[in-house]
Parts: sequence; structure tokens; C-alpha cells
Amino acid sequence: MGRHDANSDCTKKRVQGLPPIVSQKSKVLILGSMPGVKSRDAGEYFANPQNKFWDIMGELFGAGLSLPYRKRVARLKSVDVALWDTLRECEIKGSSDASIKEEVVNDFPAFFKKHTKITHVFFNGKKSEEDFQRYALPSLTEKKLLFARLPSTSSARAMNWDAKCRRGAFVVDALTAIACET
Repeated sequence: MGRHDANSDCTKKRVQGLPPIVSQKSKVLILGSMPGVKSRDAGEYFANPQNKFWDIMGELFGAGLSLPYRKRVARLKSVDVALWDTLRECEIKGSSDASIKEEVVNDFPAFFKKHTKITHVFFNGKKSEEDFQRYALPSLTEKKLLFARLPSTSSARAMNWDAKCRRGAFVVDALTAIACET
């Protein structure tokens, strides 16, 4: 059985992403590429405990792994942070962004039309940014947004903890700047 499970992660298959975590007050959107196997199985963003996303959100907003998932989600919403993925569906082998093929992007024109307060988009890694620029950005002709790539929180991407937190602090800086403008 263990061998079968390991092989199933190595087979490329068509997968669906998760719905966005967002509120009508959201001002900042953090985009990943496509949830990994553990996240898809759990129906939760960044469910793999080796991924540092929730650790960083804990440092920045108090939305860390010590809280149950639903409370982490509520905490992000309470600080006006939305979370989604660039891709709605794709073919992927296991959790590897490098294996992603046959991408279908999420409907960003409809998303931004509904969530008009979002002004900043942060990409959790290179793949989410590249796919957004390739597939989504050309269709966003009416919305003015500011973009920045953050280092991937994946354990597969080597960067020290302090550097990841410093880069993640851009999200806090954006929210502070937005609050000062209003």
C-alpha cells in the first residue's frame, strides 16, 4: 500500500484549486500557484507543515499554526488579507510547481470586479507570478494594481527564516500604506 501511495503522487493528474479566502474588506491578495497534495487532500491552504506560510503569517498577523485552520483564515480576513491561487486547475505531478502543465487561470476580472478594495497583489513564489503575468494580467485592463513577488514559502525553496519574514513584511507595509491613504 505504501508503494502504491508513493506512486500515485508521482503520476501526473488533473487537479482543481481551492476557493479564495477573501472578504469584502480585503485590500491585499496573496497568490500561490496551485495547492500541493496535502492542501488539496485537506481542502486547506498550505496544509503541509513543512511549508512556512502559516509560520510567517503567525509572525506578521498572529495567524500561525497554533490556531486551528478556520481561526487562521478568520485572522487573515480580519487584517484585510485575501489568499488564493493563480491557477484554477492544471495537470501536476505531486506538489511540484515545476511539473505543472495545461494551466487554467482563475477568473481574475470577475474576482477584482467583486473585490474592489484589493490594490496590492503579492506572489508566493515565481510560478504564481509567471502564470499570473502570462494568463491573467492581459485580461485586467480596468484595474490598477501593485505587484510584488515574495519568496516561496515552500520548504523546497531554500531561504533563511529571517529573510522570508523580512520579505513577507512587505504585506504589512502595504496594509499600513493603504490605511494611511484612507
